[in-house]
Amino acid sequence: MEVKTVRPSHCQSHERRFHLTGLPGLILPMRPGHGVEVVTELSTPRLERAIGVIYRPESELASHCFEAELPRQFDEYVWIEKTSAVTPLPARQTEGLPATFPFGVGRGASTPAWDAHHVDFPAKE
Repeated sequence: MEVKTVRPSHCQSHERRFHLTGLPGLILPMRPGHGVEVVTELSTPRLERAIGVIYRPESELASHCFEAELPRQFDEYVWIEKTSAVTPLPARQTEGLPATFPFGVGRGASTPAWDAHHVDFPAKE
């Protein structure tokens, strides 16, 4: 597992606006009838950052940011100022199964893992 440092939020992002509140976190209901001024303000298109399994700081704007209108996407919005990387749970390989099971199981190194027609699953006992 690799832990990376996330760059500060973009100045034109929803994330930056939440950061500027100085709050450690917040929950915003965005359904009709809840905080009309907040919902109206968050309806302005701004950047939203998506960070998942892959994070490429060097190309963040192109690869992780997109324009978003939060009330059109979410009924509620949870924002947390500071988080940390997850700690992986201990894992062990089940005896008799490859470490990549059920992904990467195939007839040979040239068989793509996603090719369901060539996947050999272990026989049921």
